[in-house]
This record gives sequence, C-alpha cells and structure tokens, in this order.
Amino acid sequence: MPHNHSHSQDQSHTQTYGKAFAIGIGLNIAYVVVEVTYGVIINSSALLADAGHNLSDVFSLVFAWFAMAVAQKRPAKKFTYGLRRGTILVSIFNALLLFGAAGVIGWEAWQKIQNPVEIPGSTIMIVAGVGLVINTATALLFMKGQKVDLNIKGAFLHMAADAGVSLGVVVSGLLINVTGAMWIDPVTSFIILFVIVYGTWGLFIDSINLALDAVPKDIDYEEVESFLKEHEEVESIHDLHIWAMSTTENVLSVHIVLKSEKTDQFLRKIKEELQEHFNIHHSTIQVEVSDLKDSLMGN
Repeated sequence: MPHNHSHSQDQSHTQTYGKAFAIGIGLNIAYVVVEVTYGVIINSSALLADAGHNLSDVFSLVFAWFAMAVAQKRPAKKFTYGLRRGTILVSIFNALLLFGAAGVIGWEAWQKIQNPVEIPGSTIMIVAGVGLVINTATALLFMKGQKVDLNIKGAFLHMAADAGVSLGVVVSGLLINVTGAMWIDPVTSFIILFVIVYGTWGLFIDSINLALDAVPKDIDYEEVESFLKEHEEVESIHDLHIWAMSTTENVLSVHIVLKSEKTDQFLRKIKEELQEHFNIHHSTIQVEVSDLKDSLMGN
C-alpha cells in the first residue's frame, strides 16, 4: 500500500513577522513609559490602568513572536512535527490575556463610577492621542497577516483594541472638557470593554477548536470529502481526517481506493490540488488499488 506524505515549504506560511513584532514591541514599551510618567504626574488612575493594559499587550506581542519563531524549529526525534502546535497554545494564552485586560478595564471603570475623580481632560487627550497613533500604526503592521494566522490575529486584535481604548479616552477627555461630567470616562470604558470581549471571544473559540483538532473553520469537511470522492481516479475513500498542525498549517490523512494502479501520478496530482483548493499543506494518503484489493479478498 503506497503512502504519501506531502510537506509544503511555502515560506508565506512560516513568516515570523519579526520586524513588525520588533517595531510594535519597541513603540509600545516607549508608550507605556510615557503613560506611567504622566499618570503619576497628574495622579490619573485612568492613565496608569491603561499603561498596565498596554504592558499586557507588550507581553502578548513577545509571546506571539516567540511562538512564531519556535514554530520554525525543525522536527526532531521527540517532536516529530517540530513545535508548530505551540502557536495554538500561545493563541489561547493571548485570548486569555485579552480577557484579563478587559477585566482590569471593567474594574477600573466601575471604581470610577463609584468614586468619580477630577480628570484633566486636555492632558488625557494629548497622551491618549499619542497612544492612538502608536497603536493604530502597530495594528496596521499585522493587518494582512491576521487573516491567515491566529497569533498574528491575536497581535492585531490587541493593538486594534488598544487603538479603540485610546480613541475612547481622547473622546471622553474632549467631552469632559466640554461638559465637566466625570461619568463620561467610565461609560466610555464599558463600551470599549464590550468591543474587546466581543472580538476576543471569536479568537478564543477558534484557538480552542484548533487545540482539540477540530477541522479548521476555513475548510469545509464535506467539500473536501466530495472533492476526493468525485475525483475521476477514485473509487472510494474512508478515514478522512482534517486538523491543524499550527495556526497556519493544515493537515489531512485519508485512505483512498483507486480504480487504477497509477498511484504515483495520482498522489502528486492530489497533493497539489489539496494545497491549491483547500490550503492543506501536509497530507498523508494511504492508497489501495481496486483490482488488487478485490483479488486479495478473493484469496
């Protein structure tokens, strides 16, 4: 029974986005320092809380960068697929970190509703405006990659959420200056909190599904099954499994009964078609020839 193991080496699926991570981490560390400095100077709990939130995002970027780099580790005797699945674990951690940051924002907002404090709106607007520019620029670095990789998506969501927080703080600072109403700041925080949790929930569910070897959401199991069954050289298939090796690489294994003995030609062709049509990079295909199978059963 011939077997075929295809392993795509498409570099577009293994890009580490190292430069983007380095720029994002550097900019956000600098901004955390600015926020802490001004938070202490004007005694702003909002800026200090947001600094803590941004610091959690710095750690998130570091972990995501580490996971992408580790995924490049070559297979070894102990980890025969390398450490690619580490990217899935980190994507789960990133989602949990976002939930934690949302909890901090919610707690801070609730405290400010219970005990309103005077906030210098103009200073808040300036500092938050700097954060808006930095976080937006960082998010844009990951915009393209977030469509194909959960870790990149996690980094993008972190930065986009931070940009949203900064924008909300800018708007609240403006409204506070105009109206003098201190309740505007915590209410804005709760709105931003909802946006963060809503976006993070999808990332969390996708990550858990991949960790449990679910079929990746961008692949239709029945469509792959029909594609294989309807192939002109295929008589039948069974034991079809599809799962994710990492946040960028998909895997398939299947047992196929062929109508002819042209197994080598078929395997090369089907491997290319699976990657082209379904983004499946690693395939293990067990093949039997129909006539040979029947003759063995007759004996």
